[in-house]
Amino acid sequence: MEQYDIAVIGAGPAGLFCAIHSIGPGIRVLLLEKNLQPGMKLRISGTGQCNITHDGDIRMFFPRYGAHGQFLRPALMSYTNQMLIRFFEERNLPMEITEGGKVFPVSHKAGDVCEVLIRECQHPGVDLRCGEPVHRVENTPLGFVLYTAGDTFSAKNLVIATGGASYPKTGSTGDGYRLAASLGHTITGIGPALTPLLIRNFPFADLAGMSFAGLPFSVWRENRKIFDGQGDILFTHTGLSGPGILDRSRDIRAGDEIRLSFAGPVQCDTFEREFQNIISRAPTRSIKTIIAGLGIPERLARQLPDLAGIPADSTGAHMTAAGRTILIGLLTACPLVVSSLGDLSVAMVTRGGVALGEVHAKTMESKQVPGLFFAGEVLDIDGDTGGFNLQAAFSTGFLAALGIRKRVGKRT
Repeated sequence: MEQYDIAVIGAGPAGLFCAIHSIGPGIRVLLLEKNLQPGMKLRISGTGQCNITHDGDIRMFFPRYGAHGQFLRPALMSYTNQMLIRFFEERNLPMEITEGGKVFPVSHKAGDVCEVLIRECQHPGVDLRCGEPVHRVENTPLGFVLYTAGDTFSAKNLVIATGGASYPKTGSTGDGYRLAASLGHTITGIGPALTPLLIRNFPFADLAGMSFAGLPFSVWRENRKIFDGQGDILFTHTGLSGPGILDRSRDIRAGDEIRLSFAGPVQCDTFEREFQNIISRAPTRSIKTIIAGLGIPERLARQLPDLAGIPADSTGAHMTAAGRTILIGLLTACPLVVSSLGDLSVAMVTRGGVALGEVHAKTMESKQVPGLFFAGEVLDIDGDTGGFNLQAAFSTGFLAALGIRKRVGKRT
C-alpha cells in the first residue's frame, strides 16, 4: 500500500489548486480523479470560456454566496481574486475584464486554464492519477486508507474536493457527500442552484429569448413574501432564466410564485395613478401603444392586454375598471407559479453539501476528524453567476493546502 502525506480526491479547480499549493520539500501528494482527465466540469464552465473570477474588492464577494458568505471570508481574504489573476498571468495566461466585471482568460478557452493547472501539478511531489474513482475511505489510527477499484492508498491527511452533484455527465455525481458522510459528517439538503425556473402554464413561451435588464421581482410562498429581487431576466420556452433568476434560484422552491414588475420599481397604487393620468391625457391612444410607451417590448405590450382580457387595439377610454385593475396587476406584479426548478443535469452548481458548522472556516479542516479537509463545491456553498463559484473553489483549495502544510510541518 503506497503511503502519502496528502491525498486529494477530485482534480477539479479546488483539488488541483490544493495539490499545487501543498507541494513542499519531502511532501508526497496523491491526487485522484475519477475521470480520464482532470477538470472536466471546469472545461465547460462559462460555455467553455471559463469566467474564472470577478473584478473588484474581494470584500464585495461575501454577499454573493447567500447566507454562507461569512464562512468563506477567511478563504477569500487568504486568496483573493487579484491573487488568482496574477497566478495565471505569471504562467503566461493573461486575463481580461469584460463588461460587468467578469474575468476571463484572453483566449476565452477554459482548456487553457486547465492546462496551466495540470502543468503546475507535473511536479515530482505530486502523483496525479486519472481514471481512479475512490469507492471507500477509512479513518484509521495510522491515517486515511483510500480504496479504488484497483489500488489501496494511505495518507496522513485527506482532502475531499469532488465537487457537487450538478452536471453529472462531467463526473460530479455527489461522491464527496457519500465519502464525507461515511466519515461522520452531516450533509445538508442537496438541490440545484444557478438553475432556470420552469413555470406552470407559462404564458410567454412564444416570447422565448426576450430579456429584461434589472427587472424587479418578488417571490411569494403560501401568500407570504420570501424576498424581493432585481436583475436581468430571460424568457425561455418553459419559464424564466437569466442572472437575476439564476442567482436567487437557491432560495426558490416548486410552488413559489414569482411576481415580475414590468413597470419597474414602482408601487402598484403609484403606478395606477400614473397610468390613469396617461389615459386621461390621451384617451384615444391604444392600450398596446400606452404600454409600449412605458419601455415595455412591443410583443409583450400586445400580449399583456390579451392576458387581462382586453383587446390590445382598444383605447384607454374604452377600458373597463375591472380590466384596468387586472392589467395594472400584470404590469406591476405579474404572477408566475414555479412548477419545478431545472434539475441537477442543467444546474450550474449544487445547493447544499458538507455542513459548514462542522468545518473550521480558517483552515477548511473538519472539526470532527483531524486531518480531514474539504474544498470547493462539496461544501454547503454556492455563489452567484459571474465567477464567484470558481473563486470560492480556488480560495478554499488554497486555504486547505495551508492548513495541511501546517499539520505536516508540526509532524516533521
